[in-house]
Amino acid sequence: MAAGFDPSGRLPDVFTNAGTSSFTQFLSVAAPDLLPGRRPLPPGMAADLAPHATTIVAISSLGGVVMAGDRRATMGNLIASRDIEKVHPADAYSLVGIAGTAGIGIEMMRLFQVELEHYEKIEGAMLSLDGKANRLAAMIRGNLGAAMQGLAVIPLFAGFDLSVTDPARAGRIFSFDVTGGPFEERGYDAIGSGSLFAKAALKKRFRPGLSTDEAVRIAVEALYDAADDDTATGGPDLARRIFPVVMTATAEGTRRLTDAEAGSIAEAVVAARMENPGG
Repeated sequence: MAAGFDPSGRLPDVFTNAGTSSFTQFLSVAAPDLLPGRRPLPPGMAADLAPHATTIVAISSLGGVVMAGDRRATMGNLIASRDIEKVHPADAYSLVGIAGTAGIGIEMMRLFQVELEHYEKIEGAMLSLDGKANRLAAMIRGNLGAAMQGLAVIPLFAGFDLSVTDPARAGRIFSFDVTGGPFEERGYDAIGSGSLFAKAALKKRFRPGLSTDEAVRIAVEALYDAADDDTATGGPDLARRIFPVVMTATAEGTRRLTDAEAGSIAEAVVAARMENPGG
């Protein structure tokens, strides 16, 4: 219930006064208990109480950026989900992927989507890519209390920068630490439990000027390498037809590869590794 709600049915002043362009700030006044980081938690560590999402990779390409995520969520040594979706459009030109506590991460991602849409409706203009990254950083910072109890969420943010004239520089990637510090990455990045192995694969294969198709193939290969060494990262499941979620952000907007497209690439990667397991 919104703070100060009138039982007579009248809307509180917070709903009728001139609003702020930040939906998160509005929510902190109207209903602070709905923010992910504002909920009271029992004392002690809570890391094993909820499923955790794992590996996300992002690669800048000529004319945009590619982001891909595996589909596994784990709870301790158990597989909590085989088909969770961790990569989503943040708005028309940007992407967000989540690693960490799955429930809080999905909630934060949805709140971030509303935050960007709300800003655009209030201001009549889209936030810059740096502004979007800063808004997401503030949300992560607001979850610090829960993160200290083991319910951390670390997103990966990437998008097409409409203010950049050079297509080779338009795809930008931002990583964050648990306190919300934003850091722009050059070329590629990975987060989650399999990120160490994914980054090693990306480091060998990345080069400036990759086409979108090349970046998509490399992203799927990096997730395969992560799954090969990290039990929390799920590789392509050919039996169940579960493949990585792969999305692109270009001047034409965001696009998710269809299951058929992602499956074709994943099957090609698996077939190649049958002949050369080390890639």
